[in-house]
Amino acid sequence: MGKAAEQPGFDALDACHRQIQEHLVGLRGLAQDLAEFGLSDGLRACAKAIEAFFSATARQHHEEEEAKVFPVLLASGDSGLVAMVHILQQDHRWIEENWRELSPRLRAIALGNGWIDETEFLNYVEVFLELMNGHIALEETLIYPESKARWAQAVAARLQRLDSLRA
Repeated sequence: MGKAAEQPGFDALDACHRQIQEHLVGLRGLAQDLAEFGLSDGLRACAKAIEAFFSATARQHHEEEEAKVFPVLLASGDSGLVAMVHILQQDHRWIEENWRELSPRLRAIALGNGWIDETEFLNYVEVFLELMNGHIALEETLIYPESKARWAQAVAARLQRLDSLRA
C-alpha cells in the first residue's frame, strides 16, 4: 500500500456527506423561499451557515478525498475505477468553479444585500445541487465501497504477513 497506507477516516467522510446533504436541502429551501417570500432574517442566517459550511468543511472534505481515498484507487490498475476517480476529480473542479460564483451571492444574502439576480442565483443553486448530488452518489455507490474493500484487503494481508513472521 506504500505511502497511501494511511486509512481514510470513512466514518468522518460519511458523516460529512450527511452534513453536505443536509446543507444542500437547506440551500434548495433557501432558494425557493427567497424567490417566494423575499429576504428575511431567517434566510440571511441560513445563507451565512450554508456559505460557511461549503467554503470550509466541504472543501476540506474534497481535499481529504483527493489525498487519502483517490490515490490508492488511481494506482489500482483497474481502468474503469481509474476513470471513475478521474470523473470525481473533475467534479471537484467543477464544484469549486460553480462555488466561486454561488458563494458571493450567498454572502450577499447573508449580509442583507439585495443586489443578486434571483434567476441567476437559482441557476447557480440548481447546478451546484446537481453536481453535488451526482458526485456524492458516485462516491457512495462505487468509490467508498471499493476503497473500504481495498483497505480491508490491505489490513488482512498485513496481518497475515505479521502472523507468518511470528510463526
